[in-house]
Amino acid sequence: MDDKSAYRDKLEARLDQWRADIDKLQAKAVEASADARIEYEQQVDDLRDKQEEAQAKLNELDDASGEAWADLKSGIEKAWDDLGDAVKSARERLG
Repeated sequence: MDDKSAYRDKLEARLDQWRADIDKLQAKAVEASADARIEYEQQVDDLRDKQEEAQAKLNELDDASGEAWADLKSGIEKAWDDLGDAVKSARERLG
């Protein structure tokens, strides 16, 4: 397995974990009171947007040829950091 494939697999695994965390928060929103539900839903919507951005970066990585993928790493890592921080924050606030 080359570096790009290993890197992609690592990112995909982390994205899957965050997807599961977001799904759990969304399930809690269904059970929450009306006021809390609004906050949960706003947080989940924000997280889904960040998740889509991260997935788009992962798709860019797939499309990158040769060593060009290394140039994408900083943008990908920023998207992952943003999503990771947002999921952690939401879990702490709403979890």
